[in-house]
Amino acid sequence: MGRPLRCDGSRRDASVERLGRARSDGRFLPDASVAEDHGLPGRAVSGREIVFENVSKFYGEILGVNGVCLSLLPGVTSLVGPNGSGKSTLMNLMTGLLRPTRGGIRVLGMSPREPELFRKLGYCAQYDSFPPGLTGYRFVHSYLRVHGYEGDAASSLAWQALERLNMTGEAGRRIGSYSKGMRQRIKLAQAISHQPSVLVLDEPLNGLDPMGRAEVLSLLQDLGRQGLHVILSSHILHEVDALSERVVILDSGTLVAEGAIHEVRREIRTRPMQVLIRCSKPELLASKVFEQDHVVEVKMHADRGGLLVSTRDADRFYLLLNRIVIEQGIGIESVAPADEDVHALYQYLVGSG
Repeated sequence: MGRPLRCDGSRRDASVERLGRARSDGRFLPDASVAEDHGLPGRAVSGREIVFENVSKFYGEILGVNGVCLSLLPGVTSLVGPNGSGKSTLMNLMTGLLRPTRGGIRVLGMSPREPELFRKLGYCAQYDSFPPGLTGYRFVHSYLRVHGYEGDAASSLAWQALERLNMTGEAGRRIGSYSKGMRQRIKLAQAISHQPSVLVLDEPLNGLDPMGRAEVLSLLQDLGRQGLHVILSSHILHEVDALSERVVILDSGTLVAEGAIHEVRREIRTRPMQVLIRCSKPELLASKVFEQDHVVEVKMHADRGGLLVSTRDADRFYLLLNRIVIEQGIGIESVAPADEDVHALYQYLVGSG
């Protein structure tokens, strides 16, 4: 699952599919042969998946996303990439706010333009946009009325959502008096209020204080475990790492990699794997492992209580490690990948730019 999928299900590299001719200023001119095709001909789509098949989106001559093939199962998935990489475009395509220039999308087996799907989607935009004069409660309650809930049902769902975001005490206040963090919470309360199957959240942690971040992270993890799709973007990579089961890494509108974090890391064969080992005899262990041809580098940890080992073959290294610690009587406190996280993947695949 590390490399992007071809639309026939096989793996492909991250090279940009040719959809038109590139100009010197970085813009693209779509070929006249690129036709609008929003269906998924010839493919059986599960009612639980979110599927992008060869999806491209142009804003005039500007490329939004290019040839994206994705198949996402329920759980928490994070979209990662620099500004302008296509994260918001991908979210707007799956919610039906944008239509693809080319390719097909199915969300829970439905087109993003089908009214039935709207009842199953919850969306939290990155930027604030509130009707003037509404209280927090009315903001959530009126959204439920749009979804067809009335009377006690609408009121009950509104208070449940407010409680999950710790906003019941502020529900009677006008949103205009809210802090930035409170405005973010009330948007999230609205997004979950109708108990959707798919949550699409653009920078959902913006403006939250550390306690608020921890509470929202816990809520999103719970929703993912309950079988919802939670699709989010965030530029705070250590929080993505703590939250997400899967990542989708984008750069310049192109899908660079996708899948479980550890699977994506194993696909990056140009970078040695880093393993942090805490043990009783780090100097002895260092002398033994450095003799191996697949070990690129061995460094003492800053506290001298462990080693940082870089290896081109993690599987061979772990087998070697087991043999050495038994033969040499070395006590192992912990062994863990040191670069199997979203920050490392981002740096390796996209770079700091």
